[in-house]
Amino acid sequence: MLKGKTALVTGSTSGIGLATARALASDGANIMLNGFGEAAAIEKERAGLEKEFGIKALYSPADMSKPAEIADMIRLTEKSFGSLDVLVNNAGIQHVERPEALFG
Repeated sequence: MLKGKTALVTGSTSGIGLATARALASDGANIMLNGFGEAAAIEKERAGLEKEFGIKALYSPADMSKPAEIADMIRLTEKSFGSLDVLVNNAGIQHVERPEALFG
């Protein structure tokens, strides 16, 4: 049971990261979401986590390629929730290109 604990999941605005954040929230953890995406969609997910699971959820747009932004996100998490107990490093980069571009 994670009630009273705090989890930060990078890359959690969609896909596997969001599913991970939801699973942690369902077990009672407060959540710091992180990632890229449309502001309205991210806010909908953030508010939905709070409503569905009765936890607190915040969002940080920190870019994982910028160490200063990562440090600020961790400080914000600790300041907002009092601790950071679970860290899931899920963020990644996706490169999408047509196969013809790769093979001539």
